[in-house]
Amino acid sequence: MIAPRIPLNFFGMPFGLAGLAGSWVTMADYGHAPETVGDVLLGLSALVWLIVLGAYLRYVLSDRTALVRDLLDPIGAPFASLAVITPILLANEGVYPHAAQTGRVLVDIFIVLTVILGAWLTGQWIYGSLDLDKFHPGYFLPTVAGGLIASAAAAEVGQQRLAGVLFGLGVICWLLLGSIILGRLLFRPLLPTPLLPTLAIEVAPAAVASLAYFAQHGDHIDAVAAFVGGYGLLMVLAQLRLLPAYVRSPFMASTWAFTFAWAAVASVTLHWLQDLKPAGYHGYQYLVLTAISAFIGAIALRTLVAVRQRQLLPQPAPTAAAHPGVTSVTVDADHVQA
Repeated sequence: MIAPRIPLNFFGMPFGLAGLAGSWVTMADYGHAPETVGDVLLGLSALVWLIVLGAYLRYVLSDRTALVRDLLDPIGAPFASLAVITPILLANEGVYPHAAQTGRVLVDIFIVLTVILGAWLTGQWIYGSLDLDKFHPGYFLPTVAGGLIASAAAAEVGQQRLAGVLFGLGVICWLLLGSIILGRLLFRPLLPTPLLPTLAIEVAPAAVASLAYFAQHGDHIDAVAAFVGGYGLLMVLAQLRLLPAYVRSPFMASTWAFTFAWAAVASVTLHWLQDLKPAGYHGYQYLVLTAISAFIGAIALRTLVAVRQRQLLPQPAPTAAAHPGVTSVTVDADHVQA
């Protein structure tokens, strides 16, 4: 018997929770928040990651073709990287501060897995046939998010040279993929509803690049940080024009695409406020932390409601016999599960 299908973007749930934990850890490092909150959120992220991983393994073990099919899928495959990127954050922020050697080893293991998977997906995109209309901001995840998050983690566990290598990997992939993704978004039709939340990922590359840069060079806002921040500000403000599309969209599992992206923006904002120290900056920091916590908390609560109502998992695809007139769809929503 084949177990229920678990879309790869379900790994966005622990990824988003780890991003929120990162904002609390940042505030705790500045002495403005208790360390316990960040640790609890990291623990919750680890628990959700294990649940999703267990459910996904159960699914792929019940259907021997599922893993290959998922990794070849042009819509859902990029989300597979979150299964190995999230543990980098968990090991770096949750394990390393308490057990340095163990944390460093775990960080290195998942960095290797992230680079290998990112390289394989890049090769697949070169080797396979891609439809530009199916290209979406989730394509940033394997190499851009993976490289930059790995860079920040490597720097924080004391591996500066490795951090530099990974920073180059992430930034160059950001420049190359970013031009393709933005070109698709500008000149082709708006993404279908199940993929609309991935538009929020557009704010993430500049934010994650900033965090990686801070991890290597300290929190000081220098010319490089300002340069990256300028593009990040543009992408954040551009999201305002997308609000009508977001408001019309139903809640879906892909709504979690908003979470890590905006948590990264929140963390960068905390860094900027801490360095520049404008009048009342403590108040602004607490406002940012409260806003991102409420936002991700609301998505988490809505997810629990969807789980209770059995609305989160994708519905089985109708058979051709049941709908003989239906042969194909433009985008299979089950690949990204709303």
